[in-house]
Amino acid sequence: QVQLVESGGGLVQAGGSLRLSCATSVSIFSFSAMGWYRQAPGKQRELVATITSGGVENYEDSVKGRFTISRDNGKNTVFLQMNSLKPEDTAVYSCNALGAWHNYWGQGTQVTVSS
Repeated sequence: QVQLVESGGGLVQAGGSLRLSCATSVSIFSFSAMGWYRQAPGKQRELVATITSGGVENYEDSVKGRFTISRDNGKNTVFLQMNSLKPEDTAVYSCNALGAWHNYWGQGTQVTVSS
C-alpha cells in the first residue's frame, strides 16, 4: 500500500524558511512525477511545484525564485525548500505522487507565515 508521509510544516515569520519532506512507502521511481499542492482557507487547492522522475521541475508563478523542489531517490523522499516566505503562503501543503493508475496524496502539513 502506498503511503506518503509529510513533515516539516510549522509557524514561521515572514521572510523565514521552512523545508517540507514527503517520504514514500515504495520506490520513488514508482511515480512518473511528484509534487506539492497547497490549499488556503476558503480557496481551491493549487499546484505549488512538481518534479518528474527525470528531474524536470515546474513551479507556480508566485513561488518561482523562492521555493525549490528536489528529490532524494535513495531515501524515496521529495523535499520543498521554501525561502522568503510570505503570509500569503499560509496553507495546508500536501504531497502528491502520480502513479501509473492512481494519484496518491499525503495527509497534509500546515504552514503558517505570520506578518
